[in-house]
Amino acid sequence: MTRRSAAGAVLLGLGLMAAVDEVVFHQVLHWHHFYDRASAAAALLSDGLLHSAQLVALVAGGFLLADERRRGGLVTRYAVGWLLVGAGGFQVLDGVVDHKLLRVHQIRYGVSSLLPYDLAWNLAGVALAGVGVLLLVAARRPAPATARRAGPAARPGGRGGQVPPCE
Repeated sequence: MTRRSAAGAVLLGLGLMAAVDEVVFHQVLHWHHFYDRASAAAALLSDGLLHSAQLVALVAGGFLLADERRRGGLVTRYAVGWLLVGAGGFQVLDGVVDHKLLRVHQIRYGVSSLLPYDLAWNLAGVALAGVGVLLLVAARRPAPATARRAGPAARPGGRGGQVPPCE
């Protein structure tokens, strides 16, 4: 898998998790906007900018992966691993940088303690990225000898490209 494939999968993961965040937490649950420290108009504008960035990441990642597939260089196991690393990376970055360092918004307002929400959000991101890393490590291991054989001879009852005799 090339760096181009990894970049496409990470962008796709970032875009997908940004979409989940925006749809679920911003629009459905109304827990927060991307930027909550100003007027309602600024909050809506910030959500629109997040949506635009998310859409660019999805489209760019999709095009990079489609081009890599067209060239024959896409390895699905690696792509899924990098996609999960990107999704988890978005979540942890959002949880640490946006929620705690920059304080542009919190996960939820009007609750007695943010700790359960912060832990759930960040641990879910770490879990996603961790599963992605495990998939990447597993994809690097060589496949068993039986799985590496290709072609009809590798299939049960295959003839290895031989034509059966006519009767």
